[in-house]
Amino acid sequence: MSPHRPALRVALVASARFPIREPFAGGLEAHTWQLATGLAARGHEVHVYAGAGSDPVLDVRGLRPLPALSAAARQDVSMPAEYFLAEHHAYLGLMLGLALDTSYDVVHNNSLHYLPIAMADAVPAPMLTTLHTPPTPWLESALDISRDRGLTFAAVSRHTARMWEHCVPEAHVVPNGVDLRLWRPGPGGGPPLWFGRVAPEKGPVPAILAARAAGTGLLLAGPCPDRDFFVAEVEPLLGAGIEYVGHLDHLALARLVGESSVAVITPCWDEPYGLVVAEALACGTPVAAFARGALPELVDADSGLLVEPGDIDALAAAITTVATLDRAAVRRRAEELCSVERMVEGYERLYRAVVA
Repeated sequence: MSPHRPALRVALVASARFPIREPFAGGLEAHTWQLATGLAARGHEVHVYAGAGSDPVLDVRGLRPLPALSAAARQDVSMPAEYFLAEHHAYLGLMLGLALDTSYDVVHNNSLHYLPIAMADAVPAPMLTTLHTPPTPWLESALDISRDRGLTFAAVSRHTARMWEHCVPEAHVVPNGVDLRLWRPGPGGGPPLWFGRVAPEKGPVPAILAARAAGTGLLLAGPCPDRDFFVAEVEPLLGAGIEYVGHLDHLALARLVGESSVAVITPCWDEPYGLVVAEALACGTPVAAFARGALPELVDADSGLLVEPGDIDALAAAITTVATLDRAAVRRRAEELCSVERMVEGYERLYRAVVA
């Protein structure tokens, strides 16, 4: 750290639903881990406010767990779902604590919860909020209350920034980044791979159908948060070259991505960023994908092929076509756009701007 650029003390507010540790539950958890460790490597003091069980390599300040509720309270017919109440309790406790803490230079709200935005005025340090998703009712409600309070926002893509323009007219774009030392170029040549959360919005089923049509086979990797969906929709399609290999840690997953000939990426929603795209590009693995959300910002003609969402035949043809792309050119695309260093530098600039 330059003597003219002093280190900052950062409170990084994470998602409370899942711990920040490998194997990561999703892209948000992986992003938070990369950001926290990247900032620490640049000499900043980063405290991560996250759920129990998070990686001890992070300086984690645990969020307050929901206390045991009385039998009388549980009989209240208006009681919300317990996970909702637990998250509300955790973030309310956090924000009340931060309201009394004058030691931070900046609070970075990297969660999806409404309370950090609604209570930002109570915190002495300036707050930066990253928009990771399309608009949600709870966040829009909090933003309506906080509209004139001078809050600062970042978005993970130009697409996501546009989605929020109606209530966040000036969001800085800081694309997500991946560790290019971990996600290394691989030899390719293996079966195509689909990886991510095995959930309806991520589209494992169209990926399987396209791979079947292409005759290439397909490996699938990732967590199964909705077991019923997996059993009903995915499991019956396994076999004959279609194989689910489980939820892998990043080291094993990076090796598998590098060995794959093609990454098949089939979002059935408008993907706010597409971290799996960045990870595939970093491994030199070309992408065959649906053109949804922010994916057109990441994939160019040298690194993959995007097709009309839902077009299985076009996707099948793309799987065959992109397997011939130059893997070195695919890796260069990641180096230009998707490094964790580029992301961390972007957030560091924003921190210094809001602190000034």
